[in-house]
Amino acid sequence: MEAILLEAMLRSDAEIGKNSALRREGFVPCVVYGEGKKSLSLKIERSRLIKFMHAHHGGENMVITLKVNVGKKEEQKAVLIKEIQSHPVSGDIVHVDFNEISLTKKIVVKVPVESVGEPVGVKQDGGTLEHIIWEVEVECLPTQIPEKLTVDVANMKIGDAVYLKDISLPAGVVVKHDMDSLVFSLVPPMKEEAAPAAEAVAGEAAAATEPEVIKKEKKPAEEAEEEAKKE
Repeated sequence: MEAILLEAMLRSDAEIGKNSALRREGFVPCVVYGEGKKSLSLKIERSRLIKFMHAHHGGENMVITLKVNVGKKEEQKAVLIKEIQSHPVSGDIVHVDFNEISLTKKIVVKVPVESVGEPVGVKQDGGTLEHIIWEVEVECLPTQIPEKLTVDVANMKIGDAVYLKDISLPAGVVVKHDMDSLVFSLVPPMKEEAAPAAEAVAGEAAAATEPEVIKKEKKPAEEAEEEAKKE
């Protein structure tokens, strides 16, 4: 596995707790957490971190080798990004948390599930591809983490379905879900109920065009004159 390097510097005691000052100086404060270890406070040059994130699409589920300069000594730590905090307005990265890992110990991570191709049932029959599971938890060594799980759906027809057990997994990767879980299904197009709606509209239009018959109310004098004629 090719090492993906990211340089960082140890924060001095005077810099810990002064994150705003560090950001003004062009650094992003970071913390490395390790199981059974004391957390490590670091700082990374903002320009270097942004360049790294762009080059590696955010670095999610990617094993990163942190090169930490501690005085004249350099340490290397294998880490995964735990959390990236961004400014709510500008979107700038303001803090990063890392988890230190062992390359020889299996871990559980979430991996996205993506479809490839356009199903036949969509192109020819107007069906709809329903994507039910968007990510799954997998267990593997850090060096075996897949970037994503892809499913070729090009041959799916209406009524077809893809389950977790149908997805080919890379060597050493185990899915931590029920393998009978539905991932994709191709459903028929919804039937249009245009006719009833059209009839309702036509009925309303006809009602609107019917003349309104207004019965003239008789005055008391007119009623008395009619009664006199009858007598």
